[in-house]
Amino acid sequence: MVDARVVGEIMVDKNFKTLDEQVEIYKKKGLIINDEKYTKHVLLRENYFFINGYRHVFYNSRDNKTFIKGTTFEELYSLFLFDRNIRNIIFKNILVIENNMKSIISYQLSKKYGYRESDYLRPRNFTQDASRQRQVNDLLQKMKRQIRINGPQHSATEHYSQGYGYIPLWILVKVLSFGIVSELYSILKDGDKKEIADIYGLDVDELSTYLPLLANYRNLCAHEDILYDNKTQIYIGDTIYHKLLDVPKDDNGYKYGKNDLFALIIIMKQMLSHEEFKLMVIELENRFNTLDYNLNTIKLEKIMQKMGFVLNWKKLVDIERSDDRNEEA
Repeated sequence: MVDARVVGEIMVDKNFKTLDEQVEIYKKKGLIINDEKYTKHVLLRENYFFINGYRHVFYNSRDNKTFIKGTTFEELYSLFLFDRNIRNIIFKNILVIENNMKSIISYQLSKKYGYRESDYLRPRNFTQDASRQRQVNDLLQKMKRQIRINGPQHSATEHYSQGYGYIPLWILVKVLSFGIVSELYSILKDGDKKEIADIYGLDVDELSTYLPLLANYRNLCAHEDILYDNKTQIYIGDTIYHKLLDVPKDDNGYKYGKNDLFALIIIMKQMLSHEEFKLMVIELENRFNTLDYNLNTIKLEKIMQKMGFVLNWKKLVDIERSDDRNEEA
């Protein structure tokens, strides 16, 4: 393990630490090591640095950076595993939304503008706002570059390119990142944006906010970053779900479900099918139950609060999408 810390503006290297030394660091901070052999095995496989990223919630305070009395390595590791498991659950469901969005966008644009890239990639098909023409041109160039670079690497795109001399948008989207698809939506004409947003029962501003957040969370999950206490710089708007779940408020509005993991769950409620969302909630509930069983020195509610989850969050399943707009109106 090699890391560094900042002193003033100078980076000071920390020396490599053996597994024995890593264990000793934990002991000095008050973490109980019940089985040193097991602990070293886990640290070797999982990386001390990654597991250590979950330590803060078990500290006595921000200033007192020692573990709460009684905290065990197993408890720390259980939070690491919990985060990994919910990250996998979230990731696979974001992939469902990504695939749906790619399918819908490709269908709508192909129907209206044509199925050859020489047709659907024309600048006139997108917003004519003068202030956004550079963004339009840059994104179209990115898409053409994807055709050039990634096209030959995928059987479907290669098949169309070699056999027909063009790649339809419904095939091209396979090699486009969710980030590019999100940006593609942002440069569509207002009418095209509305047609797509209507399919989800959302307004254009909502979908315009949701897509980049989903793309960012997709990348976070894919790179196995810490998920449970992640906060985004973008806040989602107030929804009927905040109201129906009676999410607490302060002077700034709703305290939870705005830029935290629960905000992502609210987005996914609106973009997954009822059955898909229900299954995701069941999986998440199982992970919460497992973590609750493994926690001793802190309560599950402390973790849920960092995630932005209200205690009645599972009621989201029972709110029918067909009734959402009526209630909001």
